[in-house]
Amino acid sequence: MPPKTCTNKGCGKQYEEEDNTDTSCEHHSGGPIFHEGLKGWSCCTKRVTDFDEMFKIAGCAVGKHSDVKIAPPLKEKPQPESTTQPTLLQPSTTQDGVEVYGSTVTSSAPSDTSITPALSATTSKAETKPEVKEEDLHDAPDAVIEVNTRCKRLGCRDGVYRDEASKQEECVFHSGSPIFHEGSKGWSCCGRKVLEFDEFLKLQGCKQGKHRFTDVLSGDPNEEVLVACRNDWFQTPTTVTFSVFAKKVDKSRTRVEFGTEDISIYVKFLDGKAHKYSTALSQPIKPAECKFEVLSTKVEIVMKKANGVAWASIEPNDNMGGQNITFGVTGGTGTVGGKEAIIAGDSALLSRKK
Repeated sequence: MPPKTCTNKGCGKQYEEEDNTDTSCEHHSGGPIFHEGLKGWSCCTKRVTDFDEMFKIAGCAVGKHSDVKIAPPLKEKPQPESTTQPTLLQPSTTQDGVEVYGSTVTSSAPSDTSITPALSATTSKAETKPEVKEEDLHDAPDAVIEVNTRCKRLGCRDGVYRDEASKQEECVFHSGSPIFHEGSKGWSCCGRKVLEFDEFLKLQGCKQGKHRFTDVLSGDPNEEVLVACRNDWFQTPTTVTFSVFAKKVDKSRTRVEFGTEDISIYVKFLDGKAHKYSTALSQPIKPAECKFEVLSTKVEIVMKKANGVAWASIEPNDNMGGQNITFGVTGGTGTVGGKEAIIAGDSALLSRKK
């Protein structure tokens, strides 16, 4: 028999009945909550801002998988408002000179249609398309994707990366964003709306394309996307250590080029993005004795000083007036007399220009 799909909230996994135990399914016992831009589940305290991240919140209840569909509650349809207008008859006079008023009658004349332009304007705003369309977003050709990574397109149900062939599989997804308005739920790219959240999750995608397993890359898929990274540095009497903080770095394609008075850094990420940093240095270095290492949270670069001068900054700075430079000492803790000052004997004396 083909595997069944669990209908418990927050699960949606496929399972075999013989492997279904009391601890097989992690799901949410409550319903979805959307309040002031935050999204989550009524049974959990965690809240996120991204709709996709909401589905990644781990379930707080454990039990068996179930394929029982929960029937949505029936709701009465609101009665349409009457567009008729009351009209009073003019009084008539009897033969005795008594005025008699007729009963109220109704007219089927439509009400003022001045609201039509406003409705048209509202519809126009709702149909405005985003600047970047989901169908124009693709994985970088050289992106490194981990096995069992799920497709990141909204509405895709079966996209799981197993090998390079997975990139060519057809993906059915929603190109728009979720819309929740007055109890109805749907997608901005589709006209269909439902009342129950479980039914909303089952709405079939309206677009077809290839799976996307990495973060958003807009525009030309062959164009490299550059990102900013935080950096920091410190020095010893003989070296300067410069760190670029980055995770999920591709070690094989990350490189650092050392010059006598400059440095060029290229960090390549597994998702195809990159970080570049090039600058002249405030003091000379010995390129042959410099090195770098890719760690789990950063790229650490160690530069060998060509002289013993303390660096005031990484980049050259001609306006260093008013800054104090602290030279390192050895000896750790103790009295001043117990420490040994380190002096750069191979450095020329520097004097400030008058």
